[in-house]
Amino acid sequence: MPSTTTSTAARKTTARRASSKTPDAIALLRADHKKVSELFDQFEKARSTSRKRDLVAQICLELTVHAQIEEEILYPEVQAALKDKELVPEARVEHQSIKDLIAAVRDVEPGGEDYDAKVTVMGEWVKHHVKEEQNEMFPKAKQSRLDLVEMGERLRQRKEELMAEQQRH
Repeated sequence: MPSTTTSTAARKTTARRASSKTPDAIALLRADHKKVSELFDQFEKARSTSRKRDLVAQICLELTVHAQIEEEILYPEVQAALKDKELVPEARVEHQSIKDLIAAVRDVEPGGEDYDAKVTVMGEWVKHHVKEEQNEMFPKAKQSRLDLVEMGERLRQRKEELMAEQQRH
């Protein structure tokens, strides 16, 4: 019996160490949301074509990677844990709408009202999507039995992989 107690204590210590280094899934995703919101704010203030191009490239990269880690890791686990038939399907549809706008502005030279309008609408859709996640999905995920620290580590690792892949292209 003592070895079981020791291994349980060791696991708890390891988990505490991991949790102090790695944000939980919700904290990691909230940080992504904040970063993208700030990028959209910078886009609204930008005047030069080159600055807009750089900001849109960063917004597209951040959103593409963020959506992918949510779809691969967060959504399936939240859906299973909550037995959800509404929040996750709606979030997936919102992601698809945002991806369509990403495709409309990625690798396109800024210019004209439509370009700025597409980026502005994308920002509005992202803001709506973030609000629903943060006010509805995240609180429910926190109340579930999901291990959000462990999930945060998997999200972080997958995000690093995807960022490296995207930057190679």
